[in-house]
Amino acid sequence: MIRSLVPLITLFIISLLFAIGLTKDPSSIPSELINQKFPSFNLSELYDEESIVTEKDLLNKVSLVNVFGSWCAACITEHPYLMEISKNENINLIGMNWRDDRAKAIDWLKYYGDPYEKIIFDDESTLAIQLGVTGAPESFIIDYQGQIKYKHVGVINNKIWEKDILPVINGLNKI
Repeated sequence: MIRSLVPLITLFIISLLFAIGLTKDPSSIPSELINQKFPSFNLSELYDEESIVTEKDLLNKVSLVNVFGSWCAACITEHPYLMEISKNENINLIGMNWRDDRAKAIDWLKYYGDPYEKIIFDDESTLAIQLGVTGAPESFIIDYQGQIKYKHVGVINNKIWEKDILPVINGLNKI
C-alpha cells in the first residue's frame, strides 16, 4: 500500500517545487557582493587604451555601472533609456564594455549614442568575473564609498527604473 503512494508523493513534491519556482522573478538574482566594496580593477578606457580606469573612478558620487556589448541585442533595447538616465546629474553613469572588440564597441556607441561618463573596456572578462556577471545587460549601483548597493540583471526600462533603481539612488543621495 505504501509503495503505491511513493510515486504519487514524489510527483506532489516535484509539482510543489515547480510551483514555487514559477513565483520567483528570474531577473532577481541575489548577489553576494551587495554591501561589499566594488572589486579592485585596473583596465583601459574604451576610447583610449592608455587611459586607465580603476575603482577609484566610482567614488564620491552614486554610480550606476552598466555592463553592455555591441553583440548584445537586449542592450539595443535598453540603450535609449540609458541616454535619458545620462541626463540625471545625481548619478555617475559608467559603462563596462564586456567581451567585445574595441572598434566594434566604439562604432556601436557612435551609432546609438554614448550616455557614459567613462567606459571600462573588459574584453577578457577580468572585472566581469569578479562581479559575477552572467550576461548583458547587467547594472550595479555603487555608493559614495564604493560599495555595491544593488544589482539588476536585464534591461533597464521605465518600470524598473522607477520601481527598483531610482529609490536606491535617491536613498543614497540623501545620506
